[in-house]
Amino acid sequence: MAVKIRLRRMGQKKAPFYRIVVADSRSPRDGRFIEEIGTYDPTKDPSEYHVNEELAKKWLANGAKPTDTVGRIFKEAGIEK
Repeated sequence: MAVKIRLRRMGQKKAPFYRIVVADSRSPRDGRFIEEIGTYDPTKDPSEYHVNEELAKKWLANGAKPTDTVGRIFKEAGIEK
């Protein structure tokens, strides 16, 4: 089972809000997920994010691969593998 750390879209039409989740790579974007580890709000200026560092590091150590956008958020937050 390939596990990814990715964004799950929430919010209204034209006002996106994302939750950072750990999910099986075969699940749809807004489908089943294993665990929620943070949030990301691109509508704020500057973009606002909150990440549970402990959970993120745990999943990265277990082999979960972040998507490009989540990887950028982790880099800004100072979360390394």
